Amino acid sequence: MTIRCLIADDESNLRTHLRSQLALIWPELVVCAEAENGRQALDLVREHNPEIVFLDIKMPGMSGMEVAGRIAGQSRIVFVTAYDAYAVEAFEKAAADYLLKPVTRARLEKTVLRLQSELESEAGSMKALPLTIQHQLERLNQSESPAYLQWIKASHGRGVQLVSVDEVCYFQASHKYTLVVTRTAEYLVKKTITSLARELDPGTFWQIHRKTIVNITCVQRFQRNLTGGGTVKLKDRPEPLEVSRAFSHRFRQM
Repeated sequence: MTIRCLIADDESNLRTHLRSQLALIWPELVVCAEAENGRQALDLVREHNPEIVFLDIKMPGMSGMEVAGRIAGQSRIVFVTAYDAYAVEAFEKAAADYLLKPVTRARLEKTVLRLQSELESEAGSMKALPLTIQHQLERLNQSESPAYLQWIKASHGRGVQLVSVDEVCYFQASHKYTLVVTRTAEYLVKKTITSLARELDPGTFWQIHRKTIVNITCVQRFQRNLTGGGTVKLKDRPEPLEVSRAFSHRFRQM
């Protein structure tokens, strides 16, 4: 089964970059067309009927959101954009994924895995794709599995925002809610620390206290105390985080 995609972006260098990255990650994928504006993207989707469409959001003539609304249910849509403000709307339109520019190879690999898994499930046979999902998972390492939480819908003021978990410095239980802290903002979710610990990538997010989960890539240093616990200092946040004795063994190498 041949899987085809369309790439729509008004910047030719970005289309070229995405095409080259896809060729490396998913060489069997056929890029059947490229569009430089929304109207052209809509016409090409109708002409080629691709299984996947990579859509920029801000394009001349017709936005990626408008295109998505016209082709809903026809193709799987992956938004590729420099703007994170449209994430909630994108997922309301049943987007397969939402990629922020510049798109890294590691992040694109996760998207490809998700698309392959969905297409393989839909086809109902492992023969639907040249590479099995298990083969891909082994190649990318289990920590890259798309099964882990990628986005979290959080309250911010009176609104709701979709936050990429890659941007989160730590999660901390607070009364009936859990605080979601990024480098520049704080949000609230109703998920518990226990449920988050099950859903987050354990290679990146470590539980350091019964109330706290930290993104280990944001940790600058760990300081042990006399009781066997300690504190961690974050790179981009001023507040120290308590590490309980039960979880201090995670930092033996620091």
